[in-house]
Amino acid sequence: MKTRKPLILTARINEHDLEFFDRLRQTHFPPDRNHLRAHLTMFHRLPGEHDGQIREALAEIASGMGTFRAEVDGLRHLGAGVAYTIRSPELEDVRAALKGRFSRWLGPQDLQSWQPHITIQNKATKPAADALYGQLRQTFRSRFIDMHGLDLWDYLGGPWRHADFAPFAVTTRPAVSGAP
Repeated sequence: MKTRKPLILTARINEHDLEFFDRLRQTHFPPDRNHLRAHLTMFHRLPGEHDGQIREALAEIASGMGTFRAEVDGLRHLGAGVAYTIRSPELEDVRAALKGRFSRWLGPQDLQSWQPHITIQNKATKPAADALYGQLRQTFRSRFIDMHGLDLWDYLGGPWRHADFAPFAVTTRPAVSGAP
C-alpha cells in the first residue's frame, strides 16, 4: 500500500541494554547517515493514513504480553554493514500477530521473512564492513536483552519522530540485562 505518511514500528529495548548498541552505532555508522539511535525494526512502512487502527492494534497486542528477554545470538554481515541478530519466540509471536492485523497494508519488505536484528553499521564500504564484522566476531558472546514494548515512529525522510509507545504488561520477574 502506498502511503504519504509512513510509520515505522520498533521493539523497545531496555535503555541499559540499548546503550551498548548505540555506542557501536555512533562509532561505526557513517555520521552523515546516522540520524537514529540503535533500534530493532519490526515493520518498515505502515500507512499513517490508518494511524488510529495501528495504534489500537499495538495497544491491544502489547497489553497481552509481559516484558521478556530476547537473545543476542550472533552477528550478521549486511554487505555494507554489520548487525547483531536477535532470537526471541515472544518477539516472533508479537510480530506474527501484528502482521496478521496489518497484512492488507504491508509492502514487499514487510511481507518477506523477518530476521530480527539491530544494525550498528550500514551504508559503509565493504572493506569497512568486513573489518568490523571480523573484529566483532572475535569477541562475540551471546547475551540477553530485555524487551519492554513497541514504539511507533513517523518517518521524516531520514530522521524519525516518536509517535507512540505501547508497553508490554509489567511482570514480577526481575529484569535481566547484559550487553553483548
